[in-house]
Amino acid sequence: MPFLPPPPSRLYLMRHAQSGWALPGQTDFDRSLDETGVMEASLIATRAEALGYRPEILLVSTARRCRDTARSFLAAFAEPPEAHYFDDLYNAPPLAYYEVISRHAARRSVMVLGHNPAMEEILETLVGQNVATATAPDGYPTAGFAVLSQDREAEATDPFLLTDFLRR
Repeated sequence: MPFLPPPPSRLYLMRHAQSGWALPGQTDFDRSLDETGVMEASLIATRAEALGYRPEILLVSTARRCRDTARSFLAAFAEPPEAHYFDDLYNAPPLAYYEVISRHAARRSVMVLGHNPAMEEILETLVGQNVATATAPDGYPTAGFAVLSQDREAEATDPFLLTDFLRR
């Protein structure tokens, strides 16, 4: 199990919305959302808010496309959740995500907004490969929003239940 302290009872995993290609001279880190991505981020944020999916805290990669997605997400809430930005979530393996989540494990609900392939690998680890593959057979989509609830009865290898998955 990747968490040392008990994990949060609700975990939201969101991949950034669709970004444009890098412009000449622009780094991958600085790629912004394209028009579709802006629409995706707003749509998923509005649906998450309407369904009552409200994290206590957002843990966000500092890459521009993640910050842009977070901005849309935060705007959907009358009282936005607390947000923290982490350089170490950009181009990071799942272990870096687990470390950041573990630092906030005392929270009841935590949302991580980051990148693939880490989002896909974390989902597979926490709910099992069969559930993850059935949920996202073509891979973790842009603006994909997984809702995971802790299952205290589950085996240590699959400590969460996937209770919802929002996509455009």
